[in-house]
Amino acid sequence: MSGLENFLAMLAGGRDNALLRFSIGNEYLKHGDALSAAEHLRRAVEHDPKYSAAWKLLGKALADAEAWNEALAAYRQGIAVAEARGDKQAAKEMGVFARRIEKQLGLKSDD
Repeated sequence: MSGLENFLAMLAGGRDNALLRFSIGNEYLKHGDALSAAEHLRRAVEHDPKYSAAWKLLGKALADAEAWNEALAAYRQGIAVAEARGDKQAAKEMGVFARRIEKQLGLKSDD
């Protein structure tokens, strides 16, 4: 049984939390299924809105799915969460990704 199958079995068995949803989303990304990944990563941040790693991976999943505006919104929310938690590295990384999307969309960066 693959990691994804194990995680989905846990979910089907009634376990549902931010870490499990993050793990499922990460596995879907590894398999190239960005839309399924985004669905589970959205649930991860619903369970724990302060989970900066989940916001970062959600932004990536949405960018991979070419949902640029949604990806940008996820990165911006993730930056706010990471900064509030003192997670400077995650905030910096998401800032780089957000600026790339802003440039692609022709938006002016806040920086």
